[in-house]
Amino acid sequence: METPAPLYIRMHEADNVAIVANDGGLPAGTVFPCGLTLADKIPQAHKVALADISAGAPVIRYNVVIGYALKDLPRGGWVHERLLRMPEARALEGLPIATVKPPALPPLEGYTFEGYRNPDGSVGTRNILAITQTVQCVAGVTEFAVRRIKAELLPRYPHVDDVVALEHSYGCGVAIDAPDAVVPIRTLRHISLNPNFGGEVMVVSLGCEKLQPERLLPPDAIPLVDERDAVPAPLDVVCLQNDAHVGFMSMVESIMRQAEGHLARLDARRRETVPASELVVGVQCGGSDAFSGVTANPAVGFCTDLLVRAGATVMFSEVTEVRDGIDQLTARAATPEVAQAMIDQMAWYDAYLSKGRVDRSANTTPGNKKGGLSNIVEKAMGSIVKSGSSAITGVLAPGDKVRSKGLVYAATPASDFICGTLQLAAGMNLHVFTTGRGTPYGLAQVPVIKVATRSELARRWHDLMDMDAGTIATGRKTIEEVGWELFQLMLDVASGRRKTWAEQWKLANALVLFNPAPVT
Repeated sequence: METPAPLYIRMHEADNVAIVANDGGLPAGTVFPCGLTLADKIPQAHKVALADISAGAPVIRYNVVIGYALKDLPRGGWVHERLLRMPEARALEGLPIATVKPPALPPLEGYTFEGYRNPDGSVGTRNILAITQTVQCVAGVTEFAVRRIKAELLPRYPHVDDVVALEHSYGCGVAIDAPDAVVPIRTLRHISLNPNFGGEVMVVSLGCEKLQPERLLPPDAIPLVDERDAVPAPLDVVCLQNDAHVGFMSMVESIMRQAEGHLARLDARRRETVPASELVVGVQCGGSDAFSGVTANPAVGFCTDLLVRAGATVMFSEVTEVRDGIDQLTARAATPEVAQAMIDQMAWYDAYLSKGRVDRSANTTPGNKKGGLSNIVEKAMGSIVKSGSSAITGVLAPGDKVRSKGLVYAATPASDFICGTLQLAAGMNLHVFTTGRGTPYGLAQVPVIKVATRSELARRWHDLMDMDAGTIATGRKTIEEVGWELFQLMLDVASGRRKTWAEQWKLANALVLFNPAPVT
């Protein structure tokens, strides 16, 4: 078998570093076709200096200063995190505001998927019974009941995809009236109303918890079952401390009885053809490497633009992973008000990190660094390209529900599972997740399409990765080709014609709430 030619990838002509593309990296002495000779052995995805870089001089990738050399770095040498000083964060004053006007692209018409139309007008990609919980105390009972529902009831309702318990760690032992308590409460409320749950709201309560069912889901939060209804149906609550419950099995059977009515209504639903504009897509990355910003994330960004052209909603998130590109984002804001909303969310999060005596640099993981990412600045430049090039039309605070079409910035922590939880609350019905190091991440509530940044990862994790974007690095496919493949895959997954690997293996991360309020 012929050994592949040495290959590096340079993101911009102004860059003075590039990343090694070859599987396994390259040994010292390797000569590239341009004549560059490696002075060190350099792992795959790690940076090589394209010119001599003096101590204190900027190191540039993506045409952005990602750091300053701590010593002289020779041409052909390995450039890694221990050799760089990270730049200060961009100030939140004096930013460009709505200065970039993306060219108007023609609408993308005629694309559809088969979805479940809900009474409130939203569309689900799956037909799931979700059982909400007001407090962690009831989690064991609800989990036991769900196992029985799946074994004994679900086979009688073949058009229902699954039954899931919305377990979480909140509800009591917390400062529930603190100002920031609104974040976990509205997150739980909005997750309960996710489009994939068909408007069927069922709650299990303990009875004595601080987060009472009526506070979690007040009448004005519950959608009408029928538009002709004047008021929503009463909240369906199973309270375990109710005097009618005598013993554990009495509680379980009560949950099962209540679930059966919801299952029957969900089972009567059928998929119907709906326009692609009904997709609400959350994009996210985790286990990132230096290829993330070269292959998978640019392909997702191209697909994001396709979705926006089709009239869909796309959310990108992860505050610390876009903080160093805030000037790019405020420039792309559709209006000054949208730009200011982004600035406000960044300022709030800067203050939140400061309370914990850390800053954005706490984001990068050992795996990120092993994958060639030197610091959060470099990581952010690769992360932000998931947002594509469209104008940003809306901003969501943590736990808020999306109510507009187009490209939306949903402010969330970068933690994979917290970000996913908040995007569920925002109303996503389809999730796209890119990874370079590899992760078995999944969600029970929504399909998760996993995109590998490297072909080696896609081959090795062949039954976990849904797409291989590593073909972009080797030139076998273009960003546009992979972006279109992802767009078509999304329509197939949304329609139920194809299951993701995470769905097939039933891999699901726990819901993890973002709770910046005190715990008592």
